Amino acid sequence: MARTTNLSRPIIEALYGEALILADEVRAVFALGTKRPGSDEDTSVRLALSTEGLKTTTRMMHLLAWLLNQRAFFSGELSENQVRNHGALPPDRPSDPQQLELLEAETVALIEETEALHQRIARLDAAWRQGFDMGSPARALRSRIDQMLGQG
Repeated sequence: MARTTNLSRPIIEALYGEALILADEVRAVFALGTKRPGSDEDTSVRLALSTEGLKTTTRMMHLLAWLLNQRAFFSGELSENQVRNHGALPPDRPSDPQQLELLEAETVALIEETEALHQRIARLDAAWRQGFDMGSPARALRSRIDQMLGQG
């Protein structure tokens, strides 16, 4: 099996397509929260929808910006040095479990989907920044065993 040593245009394009669809779903769900609230709506639910909506839309903007930087690199509009120096994916700001309990299950599932995509792309960004030098899993296990035996 060939070992990946760099990102590829097909990987970035696939992630970009996935992110665009997800961003559209996020927009549709959280745009509903901007309508005038009914008199029977709970303030805590509106607050949860607002704060989690802001985190989720920000997360999606960060993902799309990272993907657009990668696309610009593959198109020759940015150098690798520019992407490495200025194109890091910002860390995620996870959702508040107490806030999520107040939201509908479909909204929570959508938020969790954006968090999962951020985690996937963050791992990809970290691996790319390390030159995909992750080391051998077998060597890592052997090292841990050696450390345990040496301490015992």
